[in-house]
Amino acid sequence: MISRPRRRSPSTALGRRVLQRRGSAGALLVVATLIVAACAGGSGTLDSSTGPPASGPAVSGPAASGGMIVFAPGGSYTSVPPARLMEMLEAKDFVLVNVHVPYEGEIQGTDLFIPYDQVASQVGKLPAAKDAKIFVYCRSGRMSTIAATTFVGLGYTNVWELDGAMIAWEKAGYQLVRRPQS
Repeated sequence: MISRPRRRSPSTALGRRVLQRRGSAGALLVVATLIVAACAGGSGTLDSSTGPPASGPAVSGPAASGGMIVFAPGGSYTSVPPARLMEMLEAKDFVLVNVHVPYEGEIQGTDLFIPYDQVASQVGKLPAAKDAKIFVYCRSGRMSTIAATTFVGLGYTNVWELDGAMIAWEKAGYQLVRRPQS
């Protein structure tokens, strides 16, 4: 009996060629990623020396501070969970700024209330030193992200933000102070 080679359907052969090409592209992507990581210092992790991305904040890996480093145009800031802020409040060495408008409460120990969209115009209320530790928060995180990015853009180098904002603060079991507003 003579065995004939099995004929493959054109769709199967085409499918295999596509998979082979995708595999090659995937391998090329892995190699390119490794090269970029090596050029960035060889550590494979991002740090503030690699600089910010071209647009908007971008989150990197965990910071030594117990939070996440967030790159923004002009530098970076650190975003920390509520438990870390609570620890920091025990030995407070920073200016705590509520940037939420309208007023919806505050964390005990808040030093300033600066609307997120007025940070640049009210920077005179903050310490003059650009390395002063400034910690911002709002209700949900949107306004504090804008404020933190603005502070970084203004040259502040020690900016912190509450990850998850007041909502996360309350979910973690911590209390907010709610003062009557006139």
